Amino acid sequence: MAAASTKVFSLEGKGLKLDTANDLEAHIAPLRSMGDVEEVRILGNTLGVEACKLLGEVLATKKSLHTANFADIFTGRLLNEIPEALSSLLTSILNLPNLRTINLNDNAFGLNTQAPLVAFLAAHIPLQHLYLNNNGLGPHAGILIADALSELYAKKEAARKSGQQSNVPDLETVICGRNRLENGSMTAWARCFSLHNKVKVVKMVQNGIRQEGIAHLLSAGLTHAKGIQVLDLQDNTFTLKAAKPLAKVVPVWANIQELGIGDSLLGAKGGVLLAGALANGNNQKLEILRLQYNDITAPGVKALADAAKSLPALKKIELNGNKFSEDDEAIIALRELLEERKEKLGGDVVDEDAWGVDSLSDLEEEDSDDEEEEEDDEAEYAEEDVAPQERAEKLIKEAEEAQEEPTVQIKDPEVDALAKALEKTNI
Repeated sequence: MAAASTKVFSLEGKGLKLDTANDLEAHIAPLRSMGDVEEVRILGNTLGVEACKLLGEVLATKKSLHTANFADIFTGRLLNEIPEALSSLLTSILNLPNLRTINLNDNAFGLNTQAPLVAFLAAHIPLQHLYLNNNGLGPHAGILIADALSELYAKKEAARKSGQQSNVPDLETVICGRNRLENGSMTAWARCFSLHNKVKVVKMVQNGIRQEGIAHLLSAGLTHAKGIQVLDLQDNTFTLKAAKPLAKVVPVWANIQELGIGDSLLGAKGGVLLAGALANGNNQKLEILRLQYNDITAPGVKALADAAKSLPALKKIELNGNKFSEDDEAIIALRELLEERKEKLGGDVVDEDAWGVDSLSDLEEEDSDDEEEEEDDEAEYAEEDVAPQERAEKLIKEAEEAQEEPTVQIKDPEVDALAKALEKTNI
């Protein structure tokens, strides 16, 4: 363990304000001397243009680097600073042959500052794990990011066929939550996942995606990702319209270990549909199921309790905030089933919090009008499935509207230079 730690350079969480090259120089001497550095952690500081240029120059020499964590490194920076700073970093690391993981969480890119990122993502063939959480992308920039990843797929395939690179990795991790991707970018993201169908971890929480967009993402994109292990789409909107394609796609995911659909208006009928799909027994590796705050009622809980018998690996199910009695027989049965499984492992169980049924009910908040309101909701969302062609046309229209968002175009020679450099790069 000690030997591994010497290959990590970290300024994590120091709260440094590094404007100039001299500001950074005082902290970077250890990195200069690390010939075999594998991971750099710069997160939790704020870097200006000149500091990023110097950091990029140093990183460009680190051929063994496999992980770069640049989360939260532009706090307090002006809008016109970020493209040039980001361009300096990404241009420098583009040709690092082993750089497979990049983390850019919590940087406010948005539409005006996404150009260097888009250019990098379309060209960095070694990319395997991408973390883009809370970047303020919006649907237009979301389309550009997804399209860049689709272009990356083509370049990975070309590199494999030409033998330019050995051991070209598949894109396995895509974290892109809290980015207001909305329906407008779902056609692009569905295409991305239909291409990168070896993906193992997808997390797109809290993106304002409505039921039509979720339905398309599932049926045209993630249905191809047969080896997916973790899928988290919490805090978007499903309703029955997206619950139906979810129920159709779930049996395809034989390797799924964690499924997050919490806080997504799955609804009473949607809960029953999902439970029915899980009861087919195709998801033998499913360990964690997150379904909190979904208006799931007693019939859905009973269906889930029945389905759990066909899910031998299930150890945790989150049902807080749904509409059932906490002493419901199905809840009791679920608890007993998971407790029995835990006891069979005996002393091998280390994390008690990873086991059990979270079932704090929201039933007491119902009033006499709840049943009527639920029927109204079901009537609104329970129409027959829209034809895929019609749904696709609607999403294309929303994508076109997203791409017409007004934006201030920033003229930045660094961004232009990066784009040109990437066009000429042959890795």
